[in-house]
Amino acid sequence: MRPTLVLVGRPNVGKSTLFNRLTRTRDALVADLPGLTRDRHYGVGRVGDKPYLLVDTGGFEPLAKEGIVAEMARQAEAAIAEADALLFIVDGRAGLTPHDKQIADRLRRSGRPLYLVVNKAEGMNRPVVAAEFHELGFGDPLVISAAHGDGVKALMDLVLERFPQTETEQDASHGPRVAIVGRPNVGKSTLINALLGEDRLIAFDMPGTTRDAIAVPFERNGREYTLIDTAGLRRKGKVFEAIEKFSVIKTLQAVEEANVVVLVLDASQDISDQDAHIGGFVLETGRALVVAVNKWDDVDEYRRERIKADIARKLQFLSFARFHYISALQATGIGPLLKSVDGAYGAAMAKLSTPRLTRVLQLAVSKQVPPRHGIFRPKLRYAHQGGQNPPVVVIHGNALEHVPASYQRYLEHSFVEAFKLQGTPLRIQFKSTRNPFAGED
Repeated sequence: MRPTLVLVGRPNVGKSTLFNRLTRTRDALVADLPGLTRDRHYGVGRVGDKPYLLVDTGGFEPLAKEGIVAEMARQAEAAIAEADALLFIVDGRAGLTPHDKQIADRLRRSGRPLYLVVNKAEGMNRPVVAAEFHELGFGDPLVISAAHGDGVKALMDLVLERFPQTETEQDASHGPRVAIVGRPNVGKSTLINALLGEDRLIAFDMPGTTRDAIAVPFERNGREYTLIDTAGLRRKGKVFEAIEKFSVIKTLQAVEEANVVVLVLDASQDISDQDAHIGGFVLETGRALVVAVNKWDDVDEYRRERIKADIARKLQFLSFARFHYISALQATGIGPLLKSVDGAYGAAMAKLSTPRLTRVLQLAVSKQVPPRHGIFRPKLRYAHQGGQNPPVVVIHGNALEHVPASYQRYLEHSFVEAFKLQGTPLRIQFKSTRNPFAGED
């Protein structure tokens, strides 16, 4: 499992700026107004072969008892309780404040590994900036500039050195790990009961009941599976309980650990942005996907046509996945759904031979050559498999850095069609041969 790193500090110290830099996104809103960042932001990052899950909390007020700041404090408390390491961010330009001391007292009691990070130190003398923060008793402060990137790489190398490489390939003999994800009340619990063949209803929406994703081994038709039971993911503005907010992190971790994800949609409701966000995260992590449109027996023909049109419009980017229209309550459509899970797992873990990959590549190039870049045209010579779950195809040649995204999608489609990789995304990596005469006169 990827280590969970939590950014903690008072408002306006640059937590969101550091979050955006470490995740290479702009997902976190960078603003100074207290209460504006009520919801925690979560993202994934990587340093070398070490991935991590990063959590950006709102301004931490440990002594707050009511109002928005108290809600933000509860969120931070939940994240602190489950963090693998804490990054305590302070402002080097503002200096040490009483508020920082309050937070330090709370974090000291957490027992979590802690790194004191002095931010906003661009253009300043680092030892001078760090001097007064030794008073907090957390060892040598780490001085950085999140806005400019100064010292950030060294910080992350230090933080992650305690964690081993965490990405391991699942043993195929244990069968697929299947994560059931979706918004609350779409029927995940009922689907789990139908798959397990017993009444094991778990109330995902009740705060405090489903903090962790639970792995449940089961067998169906002589085949073993591990079912990963997750909490419902609400739209951010609908989430209020800190425990429920933490379940978002656990669900994302469950997706990353799974071989196949079943995204459950509710046929009685329109496809929401949250459904698309969940699907987007599954695609980003490269996991195989099956989509189950639940409660199909509860809607009329007009509603069925409308939901299909809604899916085609909002979830077109998930076209690689198989869609099933089921009733978890009546246990109809469960058999075909599980067959698609098997198929998606097989595609995700497929072993692709180098000779056949190269033949498919050469055939694709013969049908449509890559466009020129200036006077050069990329030359694609051969291909081999670089990984599984998702399948990775490594293509070697010359000037491959100039292959456009549209042509890369064409190659992806060619490999998927040739190897019948239904249900899983496919990644392509280009490796250009170095010119031995480059740089010589």
